[in-house]
Amino acid sequence: MKQTLLLSLLFLCFLSSRAGRITGRVTNEKGEILPYASVFIKGSTQGTTTNNQGVYFLELDPGNYTVVCQYIGYTRVEKTVSAGAGNSTVSVDFTLAVQQTTMNEVVVRANAEDPAYEIIRNAIRKRKDYLAPLDSFTCEAYIKTLMKTRKLPRKVFGQKIKDEDKQDMGVDSAGKGVIFLSESLTKIAYRKPGRIKLEVLSGRESGSGGYGFNFPTFINFYNNNVNVLTNQLNPRGFVSPIADAALNYYKYQYLGSYWEDGKEVNQIKVIPRRKYEPLFAGTINITEGDWRIHSLELTLTKQSQLEILDTMVIRQIHVPVAKDIWQTKDQVVYFTFNQFGIDATGTFLNVYNKYELTPEFKRNYFNNVIVRYDTSINKKSKTYWDSIRPVALEPEEIKDYRIKDSLHAYRSDSAWSKAYIDSMRRKQGRITVGKILWTDGLRFSNFNKERPSDITWKPLLKQIQYNTVEGLVVGASATYRRWWPKAGNTTSFTPNLRYGFSNSHLNAWGTLQFAKRKMERDGTGLTAENSSWTLNGGKRVSQFNQANPIWPLFNSVYTLFDRRNYMKIYENYFGELVYNKRFDNDLRITAGVLYEDRLPLDNTSDFSIFKDKDKIFTPNYPFEQMLGQFTQHQAVIARIQLEYRPGQQFIEYPTRKVAIGSKYPLLTLAYHKGIDKVLGSDVDFDKWKFSVSDDVNFKLRGLMKYRVSIGGFINDNKVPIQDYQHFNGNQLLFASEYLNSFQLAPYYLNSTTASFYAAAHLEHHFNGMLTNKIPLFKKLNWHLVGGGNAFFVNKDNNYVEVFAGLENIFKVLRVDVVGSYLNGNKGQVALRLGLGGLLGGAFQFK
Repeated sequence: MKQTLLLSLLFLCFLSSRAGRITGRVTNEKGEILPYASVFIKGSTQGTTTNNQGVYFLELDPGNYTVVCQYIGYTRVEKTVSAGAGNSTVSVDFTLAVQQTTMNEVVVRANAEDPAYEIIRNAIRKRKDYLAPLDSFTCEAYIKTLMKTRKLPRKVFGQKIKDEDKQDMGVDSAGKGVIFLSESLTKIAYRKPGRIKLEVLSGRESGSGGYGFNFPTFINFYNNNVNVLTNQLNPRGFVSPIADAALNYYKYQYLGSYWEDGKEVNQIKVIPRRKYEPLFAGTINITEGDWRIHSLELTLTKQSQLEILDTMVIRQIHVPVAKDIWQTKDQVVYFTFNQFGIDATGTFLNVYNKYELTPEFKRNYFNNVIVRYDTSINKKSKTYWDSIRPVALEPEEIKDYRIKDSLHAYRSDSAWSKAYIDSMRRKQGRITVGKILWTDGLRFSNFNKERPSDITWKPLLKQIQYNTVEGLVVGASATYRRWWPKAGNTTSFTPNLRYGFSNSHLNAWGTLQFAKRKMERDGTGLTAENSSWTLNGGKRVSQFNQANPIWPLFNSVYTLFDRRNYMKIYENYFGELVYNKRFDNDLRITAGVLYEDRLPLDNTSDFSIFKDKDKIFTPNYPFEQMLGQFTQHQAVIARIQLEYRPGQQFIEYPTRKVAIGSKYPLLTLAYHKGIDKVLGSDVDFDKWKFSVSDDVNFKLRGLMKYRVSIGGFINDNKVPIQDYQHFNGNQLLFASEYLNSFQLAPYYLNSTTASFYAAAHLEHHFNGMLTNKIPLFKKLNWHLVGGGNAFFVNKDNNYVEVFAGLENIFKVLRVDVVGSYLNGNKGQVALRLGLGGLLGGAFQFK
């Protein structure tokens, strides 16, 4: 009896301590739903937003509360509510009226300044005070990302979208449906000056074991330059309506004011002064007297130089979290995308709760790990998500989770069943002649959980080339990989074949690699290191410049159509052992030793498609440096290279760490030692090189990239031409690798064994600056790029070139005009075609 009574009392205590629920719907006076309205408890940082159906809920401890409902453009409403105990639910609906503003008896005279300008000036003066008002704080951010398609084409980039692929994506036959849905809960910690850390506590992605989109989209309009989601949307950033120089970019219109919770709020329309500038348009609300942001709704479009997306709308509501301290309560980013026949929309919803303004941080809490994922991030139950989610799911979201998660669970459970493995093997298809000849990235896996392996190979037709030494060249290359998942080890073997029909030489070589990933976790986090041993050997063909400045495809084109054989090659029997290691701080070390038995090769073919009696093929050696062909010799060369970026920051996932850069440049130090009289070696030299490289983003003024190098020979007793310091030249129409070459320099004329040299590469990407003032270019969104490259050995061996051009042509192409000076004499002026811009910038002709 006593035991029963005790259990009953405990049960009653449990019920009385459980949170009650307040729920309801938010509409306007016409009964229209107000999606993503802000609902919060007055005097606290606890709150939520409505979903797309206008529905909200709040979990509250028993007691009396004042619930506030707020929506931009509507009058704020407060209601007193009593939350019950246990599973009780209180229904509280809100009906919001359109915000009525008054003009405060402002008299507008001819040529008089709009009152909005004085309000904005005051907000600009206070901007720095509100940029980082707290010495430190923590809060939690709930993030929900939803992307839906309204239409899908039959093909994307020539690839047909199959019905089964549509089904996997979650869209119907008309191409409509949810294609991405994720939620996450992240703890945000901040401490002056500028130290931040994100701890992703939980994350889920519909139909996947992935982590979802977990980074809060911090959009701070107190910054002069506002970064929206990612630099890819506009590397210049966007000018804040209250930036120091905002009056040069925006016009403003006073729309009136209204009173809210005893405070007057000024409503101001924001109007860009010029089209095709990185500017917002919309409405910003500024409080009277303290001149802080109360709320805003601002829009970006293609006329704002928005890339990738077509439109973006940002809505923010700021609330007081302490006396004279306001922070963002919730933020919604809407976007539309209509490219390549894909019509899609999406929302990024951030709800900020549980602000703590005087947190205590452990020693070394703010370290080089900026984002840390909990080890059980994607293992939370449905019950957990229902308990922490501040925004009710919409019917289509519930359906998407149910269908895709069930399908994912089924596939996971049957992932290693014989039937599933057989089906995946069938899906790979058969090996066909067409795949062998042309298909890129062809891969066949054994789908074995304990002993996974795969085979990939390069298409044969894409390895065909032509040169004057070998004539028509065919090649074959495949890679076999084998994983040991538990040990974190990988082994791969790549055999290669190359045959020249003109000189009848067959070359065969291979690469064997053993890679290991080491991970250790302790109370401070994850320590991750990667290392590998690589053994290369066989007989191969190499360019005299080991950096391979000439792409064989382009050399083939010039040889066949213009009778220019720029690429100079030799054969070598070789063996090489290389060790690589990446330490936890991203310090990278490469050490190796190479043996080469170097064999000269001469031209054997005079064939070209177009004949020109005035053009003859040059000898197959760097004739600018040599009177004749080199003689066979051997070389043993040891090398070591260190690569380090100070202040490197990381994202720490449960099973890996990813470097994300730092404010400091990349430092690289390399040393090569030619060892004489070992294995018949005929070389004796010591060569070093030190380089500094980085990208510097000046936001509105563009992006600058640079690489500066110094180096030379400490000892040059015996240096064959292959081991000279070569400056990567280029004599082709197509641009060679930017920031690592000289676009008009000869390939070997300036090669040297001098004790010292210096080289520099600099280019500035204006990213729309200047060209957005030119009518045609600003509509096409083509961007200006300019810079220069130079090296100096001595007064008789030096080179300078400057260039200016346009990039982002059709998002892919870049065209430069380059002028050069060689050894103090005026060189040439020529065009160079390359890849550059939003999409092309990720690739290079190599």
